[in-house]
Amino acid sequence: MPDTDANGANSSTGPVSERRDFRSHQSYMIRWLRIALYTILVLCGQTAATLLTRLYFEKGGTSKWVGTLIQVVGFPIILPYYLISQRKLLTTPNSSTAAVKTKSPSLLLLACVYVYLGLLAAGNAYLYSVGFEYLPVSTVALISASQLAFNAFFSYFLNSQKLTPFIINSLVLLTTSSVLLVANNSSERPPGVSNGNYVLGFICAIFATATYGLLLASQQLAFRKVLKRQSFKVVMDLIIYQSLVASIATSIGFFASGDWKLLKREMDGYALGKVSYVMTLLWTTVAWQVFIFGGVALVFELSALFSNVISALGLPITPIAAIFVFHDKMSSIKGISMVLAIWGFVSYAYQHYLDDRKLNAETKKANEVSEA
Repeated sequence: MPDTDANGANSSTGPVSERRDFRSHQSYMIRWLRIALYTILVLCGQTAATLLTRLYFEKGGTSKWVGTLIQVVGFPIILPYYLISQRKLLTTPNSSTAAVKTKSPSLLLLACVYVYLGLLAAGNAYLYSVGFEYLPVSTVALISASQLAFNAFFSYFLNSQKLTPFIINSLVLLTTSSVLLVANNSSERPPGVSNGNYVLGFICAIFATATYGLLLASQQLAFRKVLKRQSFKVVMDLIIYQSLVASIATSIGFFASGDWKLLKREMDGYALGKVSYVMTLLWTTVAWQVFIFGGVALVFELSALFSNVISALGLPITPIAAIFVFHDKMSSIKGISMVLAIWGFVSYAYQHYLDDRKLNAETKKANEVSEA
């Protein structure tokens, strides 16, 4: 009789355990499918946006503020999806109960967070705009590898990011990859760019990578300490309000500088024609928004450092594409820089693989203990 009871108990708990394992595995797979999608958005958006921004300056664009605006004003294209998803959320029976689990932050605190992130994004976009105007696109792309070091530095203090030997190795390699470009021959600068402007572009590109690293670390801190709620709405809110503040700040600079008066002349003198001028700005704006959306989503799903590493993964793509599109030279120094960047990415990816294995083992052990 005891054997029958034991078997009965096992037969009753067995299917429950299997269903729990299946749901856990299904949830795990769905999460990584989302991460794969966001990774594709980052890589495609970053490559297209970088090349199109350089195309704007290459073919006659001269306004740094226009180059800045197209990086931040694209958020309205995601508003229809945002509104539709909000409507579905309101009609979901359990949405109200999920919302009360975490106390919402005050409007004043939210406003301060969005204004801070928006101004940081606006400053970052302007610095990158200067870099794109005065530097070859391949140089800007490889300089951007150093943003990992900046992000790791800020994440260490803001988000208690652990720096393991593999991550430190990755950061050293990626930073060295960027520093090597200082020795790159300045004769590769775009036509009509003086030595002073080339140096200015290089300095601005370095500061742009620093502000981008700070921006991602700050976003992760906002998710953890202020927003807290684990929902896709939180991601959309951050993207929209951050971009809105950045757009307002950039628009003020655009009109205050008087660049708006030169738009017609710039359009008339654009080498590819007026229609191509408008289409270049339009698709550059879309590409930057795709990149921003994917980057913020990766910060939400994993971490700021992971989002930065995925961005660094696109480094080999942009310089190679620039060789064919803009006929940039691929010097030996750039080649070495690219190899170091790839090596640095592989080092970080391996560390993330080890962390994931450890987490899965701990989760499996915890489940076995709870079922005993």
